[in-house]
Amino acid sequence: MATSLYDMSVASYLQTTMAVAGYLDKGLAFCKEKGINTTDIVDARLFPDMLPFGFQIVSVVHHSLGAVQGLKKGVFAPPGQTGPLDYPGLQKLIADAVTGLQGLSPTEVNALEGREIVFQMRDRQIPFTAENFVLSFSLPNFYFHATTAYDILRTKGAPLGKRDFLGQLRLKR
Repeated sequence: MATSLYDMSVASYLQTTMAVAGYLDKGLAFCKEKGINTTDIVDARLFPDMLPFGFQIVSVVHHSLGAVQGLKKGVFAPPGQTGPLDYPGLQKLIADAVTGLQGLSPTEVNALEGREIVFQMRDRQIPFTAENFVLSFSLPNFYFHATTAYDILRTKGAPLGKRDFLGQLRLKR
């Protein structure tokens, strides 16, 4: 059985964005229990030259729902400026992405197979097919940002484990 574009993209995005929603909830509960200001989490970085937690969450959304939107348009660019988001705002962003992803049908996404998409950054354009964009660009970026956000919460002491990151596995039925 071949893996469809929907399965490699939307199903994977959903598994992880739902896991991100879960670890954001656990992170918030941890902050409340320990009296940690969530602004400190939103602004936290693993290293000074890395972007903060808030950017990591925005990027999870951008490289999931935003990637599918890019496939439809034929062009994908770095995320635009979002206004400053607080912790609940980041949770809403993830919840909206989950809802948007759940609204995509396999037929709709699989119809994009083989289409061309260009990653555009300033004057630079990098051409992909839909499948190669998802596999070699979107998914690696998506997992990088989801992992970095998870790691920031862990370094702050949030009681997260590997299962929190993995989310709901897609088991044989």
